[in-house]
Amino acid sequence: MKRRRKLPAKNIMIGITIICIIAILFTWKSRSSITPFEKSISFVIIPIQNGVNVIGDWFGEKVQFVKDINDLEKINETLQTELNQLEYDNKILQMDKTELERLREIYTLDKRYADYPKIGAQVIGKDPSNWYKTFMINKGEKDGLKVNMVVLAGDGLVGHITEVGPNYAKVQSIINDTCNVSAKIMRTSDLCIVKGDQTLVNADALCRVDYIEDRANIVIGDEIVTSHLGSIYPPGILIGTIQEIDSDSPKMTRTATLQPAVDFKHLEEVLVVNQVWDDGLTE
Repeated sequence: MKRRRKLPAKNIMIGITIICIIAILFTWKSRSSITPFEKSISFVIIPIQNGVNVIGDWFGEKVQFVKDINDLEKINETLQTELNQLEYDNKILQMDKTELERLREIYTLDKRYADYPKIGAQVIGKDPSNWYKTFMINKGEKDGLKVNMVVLAGDGLVGHITEVGPNYAKVQSIINDTCNVSAKIMRTSDLCIVKGDQTLVNADALCRVDYIEDRANIVIGDEIVTSHLGSIYPPGILIGTIQEIDSDSPKMTRTATLQPAVDFKHLEEVLVVNQVWDDGLTE
């Protein structure tokens, strides 16, 4: 028969002490007074309990801090995703707005020159400079385009077609230094010639206006349009406005600087008058 192993007296005392302490803690608040023994025990228990509470509070704060950091990281990721989406949506809206403005500009131009049959085209290439002195469009012979057809954009005249392929055409603009356009001052009908000028083009895509009669009543802001004397351009198309007048010319005529009606640095869509002008529109 196996003998039961006796528990050491020390362990028994520890167990009894723990039970007493627990009992004291559970009954502490339900009594208005405590015994001397409980009072002596409290000197030992309360500091320990306070220490445990402090450690528990510290640990709880650290756990909450880590949880708060994780929550903030998740919130930050969500906000960043939303911000990225908003930035993308904003870019799309800006692109749509720009596209709408270009289409509205083309529509307005089409209505302004409603007497002329036109076809829309996109710019697909240009010369190496910053300005569109010569450029390519995505319409050609298969679309009925021919050499010398007039090209419009912005608020008026761009230039004319100089070369046509099956599905492309090459355009020479009025800022090209080889270009000369018979023109007139819209307000007074005084005749002049609009020319491309290399120096003015490189500066700010401007043109020069030559052969303005000295007696002509011309002022800054006057609109210059194509005249009836040209063999390529039909009359009445806006070329640009007078920006500066040279009043020191020793000749019988004066010169001026013209701001084109077209933005020759940001040219994307154009309208082609798809009939050739030769003292009248002909097929």
